[in-house]
Amino acid sequence: MTDMTTGTAPIAPGAGQRLLDRIADFAIYIAVAALLGLVVVQGWQVFARYVLNDSPSWTEPVTLLLLSTAMSLGAACGVHTNRHFGFFLLAAYMGPRLRRAVDTFVQLVIGVLGAYLAVFAMVLLMDGLDIKAAGANLPQSINYLPLSVGGALMVLFALNRAWRVHFPLAVVAVEDAEGDR
Repeated sequence: MTDMTTGTAPIAPGAGQRLLDRIADFAIYIAVAALLGLVVVQGWQVFARYVLNDSPSWTEPVTLLLLSTAMSLGAACGVHTNRHFGFFLLAAYMGPRLRRAVDTFVQLVIGVLGAYLAVFAMVLLMDGLDIKAAGANLPQSINYLPLSVGGALMVLFALNRAWRVHFPLAVVAVEDAEGDR
């Protein structure tokens, strides 16, 4: 896709960037599948409770796991695509050097928060693996697994974005097709 105002087009991203894009795509597919699973599980819960008068006990822990998965992976993908909370209007009025410094700082804060989530969610996951969840044959702490994975992805994506602040993808000039006629 060519930018009509400058006549430039981005160069295809390198192998590392393409790998991160694929990881983010895979994560968002899992998050979407978790949301769809959430609809199915909750639909079954309502049907079984009000139609069959036999409420299944496994739906609550499975719902919490699916919700945790969708939320954690969706948040990580929000970091990858830079669609998270930010003060974008304020950044637009900053000078280029200050904007780079602030953007780098923001990504490093996101990375630290992601690392905190990844490490301590893993600690909580390991702590409760031997305890069974009520109503389902799952470990009680299984809900911390997607939180840990999402935190690790947030670190990965935030560090990539911090790197891209200082080393953006290169741009090459594209000849104007109408000017060649």
